[in-house]
Amino acid sequence: MSSHGKLYVVATPIGNLEDMAPRAVQALQSAHCIAAEDTRHSAKLLKHFAIRTTVIAYHEHNEAAQAQRILGSLEAGRDVALISDAGTPLVSDPGYRLVRAAHQGGYAVVPVPGPSALCAALSAAGLPTDRFFFEGFLVARALGRRQRLRELCERRETLVFFEAAHRIADCLRDMVDIFGAGREAAYCRELTKAFETVRLLSLGELAAWVAADEHQQRGEIVVVVAGAADVAAELDDATRSWLVALAEELPPARAAAIGAKATGLKKRQLYDWLQSRGDGGA
Repeated sequence: MSSHGKLYVVATPIGNLEDMAPRAVQALQSAHCIAAEDTRHSAKLLKHFAIRTTVIAYHEHNEAAQAQRILGSLEAGRDVALISDAGTPLVSDPGYRLVRAAHQGGYAVVPVPGPSALCAALSAAGLPTDRFFFEGFLVARALGRRQRLRELCERRETLVFFEAAHRIADCLRDMVDIFGAGREAAYCRELTKAFETVRLLSLGELAAWVAADEHQQRGEIVVVVAGAADVAAELDDATRSWLVALAEELPPARAAAIGAKATGLKKRQLYDWLQSRGDGGA
């Protein structure tokens, strides 16, 4: 039996304290210390559950130094619990370097699962969840954000974004411009909290609604966006045949542009589909 301590990765509530798992409480109570992203923020949670374990700060600015301290505790046989400000640690939060170092040092890493804004949003969005792509936070600057959205535009999986409240209106406008106003998206705000909002709309409707209501531009926000349409599935046989015939008479880019106006699909989607047909075979 190993004499080393274990690193517990503990999920905590994203809003509603009733979502705290009994096993999470027990792990935090029994650990030698708790490594928290923000000790002041976590103090409220720990007080609520009467957890008196020593707390140390572990965040992106002190990762290297604190990781060595935590590894020293594990080596000495003391258990350490890692928590983030809310939800499951390492999901758009610091921590993976510590977990990786624990593995490399031969220490046991024990997940204590629980609340996650990512999973909560997916479960309530009403969009396909068999495959999804988690982007997390987009870059803050508009130029970089728009470039990244262009890179994601043709992905077929459901897309999941976190976004800061002060950027959400601009972000949604960029999504309308790049993904198209008709693509469906779910707006998930303040999940599990008093002012929880979950709405499934087209991106155009969603952007207009958020822009018109400043209350929707506050709090923690997850946006779940439908993946790009499968062009072949979206078109009937007659339209597919028409597009193929058009591409035989015109350059593919021109045929795709005309097809986009006629079908409402994105030009790039149609262009890629026409190109994928090669010699025109089905």
